[in-house]
Amino acid sequence: MEKHFPMRYLTRTIVAVSAISLFTDVASEMLYPIMPIYLKSIGFSVLLIGILEGIAEATAGLSKGYFGQLSDRIGKRVPFVKWGYAMSAISKPMMAVLTAPLWIFGARFMDRLGKGVRTASRDALLSDESSPENKGKVFGFHRAMDTLGAAIGPFMALIFLALYPGNYRMLFIIAFIPGAIAVALTFLVKESKHTEKAKKEQAQKRPNFFSFLSYWKVAPKSFKTLVPILLLFTLFNSSDVFLLLKIKEAGLSDLYMVGIYIFYNLIYALAAWPMGMLADKLGMKRVLAFGLLLFGGAYLAMPAASTLLHFGLIFTIYALYAASTEGISKAWITNISDRKDSATAIGFFTAFSSIATLFASIIAGVIWETVSPAAVFMLSGSVALVCVGMIVLLKKRL
Repeated sequence: MEKHFPMRYLTRTIVAVSAISLFTDVASEMLYPIMPIYLKSIGFSVLLIGILEGIAEATAGLSKGYFGQLSDRIGKRVPFVKWGYAMSAISKPMMAVLTAPLWIFGARFMDRLGKGVRTASRDALLSDESSPENKGKVFGFHRAMDTLGAAIGPFMALIFLALYPGNYRMLFIIAFIPGAIAVALTFLVKESKHTEKAKKEQAQKRPNFFSFLSYWKVAPKSFKTLVPILLLFTLFNSSDVFLLLKIKEAGLSDLYMVGIYIFYNLIYALAAWPMGMLADKLGMKRVLAFGLLLFGGAYLAMPAASTLLHFGLIFTIYALYAASTEGISKAWITNISDRKDSATAIGFFTAFSSIATLFASIIAGVIWETVSPAAVFMLSGSVALVCVGMIVLLKKRL
């Protein structure tokens, strides 16, 4: 019988998966805030950085769709979780070995492919371990743990850069350690009884790489209504790399930039679980709409930011947006999809989200260099407000 922690909806599997995400994010987010600086130091332009990040996310997205459906078809989650986290851990030191653009693209490809292999199965496992009434809390707890790692990682990077300024390559080597711990923890994760049941009900041939696209034909009407709105928002929500570049453009040092990113993740981590609880109480729709409203406000204010205080206030709002949307959108999707198709539904959504992110990052890079950085933020903020209106108009039953 699955062991429960003091909060009865938190099973051993949910806590283990959340701990794995924490250590993985310590590794990944140790590198994320210095990634644009490192790439620029080895000759990457802002546009090329945007293309790199977009392609990396598109890789993760398309593979999420395939591996999500494969997980549903074979009735297993854990193998995808294990292999996905292992690939991401191995990719970290690869970026420190050689700096040729093709090698950097290859390392980022492996990292994001690992995310694609694991994400849908991991989220479906969280869904399998929870009930519709507790879905927001469970996904909120996972996001809180995940994002706590995203605060610890940059803090470690901040200390390292204070001691060894500009020694970016060594950080990629150090980041392998928490990644390896995460891989070790995957051996504590067990299959859910609901997954085993689905395996018996759904003995089908293995899908081809793009067969997850056929899910749209059989998806519930509520899924077909909600997902296009979320994808429209994603199409104009470029990589957070551009937010970090804005801080650098304002003249703040690397240490301040990393410090703001740590602050953002701490607020995000503290707010994610309460926002999940709020979503269970008030409804996913209200909390998600509130989150997108916060995003619009943060992005519209960003062009005017120039001081540490300005960025601190904006990143606080931005953190509350993330806490109100990232886990809750997945929880909402699993609530409106059939349990046996949960990984496919999440894979479908995240696949197209990553394709949209590819175009969003390329568009942002082009606008940044040909128009202005301010135009990037004004466009994204305006589209977010349009999406708020669209979600508010959705039928209550969604």
